[in-house]
Amino acid sequence: MALLGSLLKSGIRLTNAVRLRKTNPFGQQRKAFRKLIQKAQFTEFGTTYHFDELLRAVEFGGHHEFYEKFKKNVPIHDYNKMFDGWWHRTLAGERNIAWPGRVKYFALSSGTSEASTKYIPVTKAMSRAIQRASIRQILTLGKYQNLPATLYEKGYLMLGGSTNLNARQGHFEGDLSGITASQIPFWFQRFYKPGKDIAQERDWALKLDEITEQAADWDIGYVVGVPAWIQLLMEKIIARYNVKTIHDIWPNLMVFGHGGVSFEPYKAGFEKLLAHPITYIETYLASEGFIAFQTHPNAEGMQLVLNNGLFFEFIPFNEKNFSPDGELTENPQTLMIDEVEEGKEYALLLSTCAGAWRYLIGDTIRFVNKKQAEIVITGRTKHFLSLCGEHLSVDNMNKAIELVSQELGISVREFTVAGVAHGTLFAHDWYIGTDDKVDASLLRDRIDDRLKELNDDYAVERQHALKDISVTVLPAKTFYDWMKSRGKMGGQHKFPRVLKKGLIQEWENFLKSER
Repeated sequence: MALLGSLLKSGIRLTNAVRLRKTNPFGQQRKAFRKLIQKAQFTEFGTTYHFDELLRAVEFGGHHEFYEKFKKNVPIHDYNKMFDGWWHRTLAGERNIAWPGRVKYFALSSGTSEASTKYIPVTKAMSRAIQRASIRQILTLGKYQNLPATLYEKGYLMLGGSTNLNARQGHFEGDLSGITASQIPFWFQRFYKPGKDIAQERDWALKLDEITEQAADWDIGYVVGVPAWIQLLMEKIIARYNVKTIHDIWPNLMVFGHGGVSFEPYKAGFEKLLAHPITYIETYLASEGFIAFQTHPNAEGMQLVLNNGLFFEFIPFNEKNFSPDGELTENPQTLMIDEVEEGKEYALLLSTCAGAWRYLIGDTIRFVNKKQAEIVITGRTKHFLSLCGEHLSVDNMNKAIELVSQELGISVREFTVAGVAHGTLFAHDWYIGTDDKVDASLLRDRIDDRLKELNDDYAVERQHALKDISVTVLPAKTFYDWMKSRGKMGGQHKFPRVLKKGLIQEWENFLKSER
């Protein structure tokens, strides 16, 4: 076994050394585009939008000719436009609609702000692409001298949705994490935890209980999941075995691969569960594909996966391209990867090997290193507050909560914000989930002060139209109980950072019923 770990680590170092010499974002994206168009040119979508012309342009045209023609030929799609025009036929079992062949798997997704379920196709090509990106992420660990070869022989705990997928009308549907876990390569199954039996469990609470009961029998080196659920699981394990830290049960735990939400608000509370530091690697895995991952722990951002079945476009996230409600305007400006600028915010468009084309996934990002194609997630196109021009992003909120948590020595497990009317003006209502004792008035003032420092527009509007800020402190359990009441426990489900429209009333009604 030690020999296996040494061989893996040596191979990983060699792979990384070769990969590091290949950094050409535009060239990688041009190649990815050509593969996508070539593969899908004879689908109904491809013939409708003249993919044959695009293929000629990318093979024989000038530097940007293929992209200009792509923008001219193919309209931008949100989910409703893509589903109503194309994916509903794919879901019904028709072949060769937006991607060759018939799609057998669909990831169910509702994001964090919408009630209706979305059906996102997961093709064979996409499953392979996700596996490749996952392996590449693991390979990056070979760069670190302080991680021993034995790490590659330890268990990998992946906390996700059920692999017992719903069979319906000739296809299977479920969480993307459940779909990908059901297709784990045979060579990786010996390392995979919680194993096939527990992974099939659909009851999230029961799944956590079963993992907890078997945790002491496993030698875990790597955990993967949404921070809130991993932290909750670790707390259950620590309580079950009456130990001080998770390292008393898993002494070889060295790496946490996290994603879905910003880890910073969770970090202080999470590290109280550890006996010694571990390596954190952030991932950006959406229902539409494996978009990016952190290539080393000290990297400011995550590197886009540029040569693996995804073609990226970027829409400047400004008032010209988006309405105050986050809706896309007519004829927005779109850019390729060589046209973006560091420090500016963009909404993300994807074309994928699952048959998404110029697809607005709803996330906003910022480039922190253009040369290395490294980004940070700043929020959602509709998850921001701008009632009166304060332009408060989720990135601002996460940073403010992180700073205030450190200042007050508390662990904030969850939080959400609602923009509400305040007479003829406006206010922000904050709900903070913490099990630590804290004065709500002090917490309110500190959050307000930090946001003024982080966001000039917010500071200005606090003197004018944004008249009040309120903070309600709640037990963290309240947030999880609300998610349970909505059938959104576990897997990839996250609590929305911004409550809008009907969700505000739903949340307030829930709190009244809890009282």
